[in-house]
Amino acid sequence: MQKKAVLYRMVMDKHICPYGLKSKHLLQKQGFVVEDNHLTTRAETDAYKDTYNVETTPQTFIDGKRIGGYDDLKEYFGITEPETSYKPVIAIFSVALLLSLATAQLVYGHVMTLQVLPWFIAIAMCLLGIQKLQDLESFSLMFLNYDVLAQRHVGYAKVYPFAETAAGVLMLAGVLPWISAPMALFISSIGAYSVFKAVYIQKRELKCACVGGNSNVPLGFVSLTENLMMLGMALWVLSGLLL
Repeated sequence: MQKKAVLYRMVMDKHICPYGLKSKHLLQKQGFVVEDNHLTTRAETDAYKDTYNVETTPQTFIDGKRIGGYDDLKEYFGITEPETSYKPVIAIFSVALLLSLATAQLVYGHVMTLQVLPWFIAIAMCLLGIQKLQDLESFSLMFLNYDVLAQRHVGYAKVYPFAETAAGVLMLAGVLPWISAPMALFISSIGAYSVFKAVYIQKRELKCACVGGNSNVPLGFVSLTENLMMLGMALWVLSGLLL
């Protein structure tokens, strides 16, 4: 016997509730046949809320019992979001690698070149910088938890994303290395030390600001890797200037 659920969600000419769509999709994934009831006007939606004494839609009923909205439905099925996730980091590094390979293919006609590595690091720096620049305030608040220079000079927390992005762009373009390399060397050295001190010496459990201030990536290996890659890239560029 098929399981059945009753769903009430907003489906209007100018607005389709995304949580209603997610609720329907979740129910179907769980094997339910969904009786999908559309609330097509604001007045109809308000009347529904008053009738069932609820503040939001969608609303799901299973076996005559009201489960609630999308979050309530996830809880009902025992679906919980992880407190930490490396998905943003995996996405950024994967795209950076693919872009570096695509660039190698475009320039050399093949991907078997060591140039892929510096391109990968430079592109990753740009992508990570973009994540931070999306919300400077949130990034700076999280960054201030552990960066030793930012804790002494608060304004540095908002300078860091611009410096990282600018260094990445200049290194990718292969121009002004006497600017990009020292800048990357400076911020990455302080960053690596700050992360190592907070995580491995002080044993603090913090969120990493490496992919922006709203991430749930734990501070540690990822942020340290970001800084060490940047440090290595800076030293590589500097060695080219000195040789």
